[in-house]
Amino acid sequence: MARETAFKTCPFCFTGWTTVEDFLKESNLSLNGYKADFERIEYGLFLFTHQSPGCHSTLAIEAGDFFHLYTKDKYPEKKTNSETCPKFCLDETNLNRCEAFCECAFVREIIQTIMERQAAGSES
Repeated sequence: MARETAFKTCPFCFTGWTTVEDFLKESNLSLNGYKADFERIEYGLFLFTHQSPGCHSTLAIEAGDFFHLYTKDKYPEKKTNSETCPKFCLDETNLNRCEAFCECAFVREIIQTIMERQAAGSES
């Protein structure tokens, strides 16, 4: 019998989410960080805490797994550490939207989308 592959499994309590959408609807998950990878943006890590009773484990998921959530235009060049860069990507706890015309800015938009979906999921 074939076993269904999970999108992500909690390393502590082994709760599994089959799809990205299931993961984003989970009310016991909160996005609490982003560790940028400036060489390969898709390898940056979104840091989630699984807040189910007795767990509270951190899950690190590559940013590339969420790239489909952003379908608008992207800026072609990095502005990291330039005078127009607010340096949000250097602080992994900063999840603010970035207004810089930077190749990395779209990841900050994905962060906003994830947080909005999580908020909507916790209201239902």
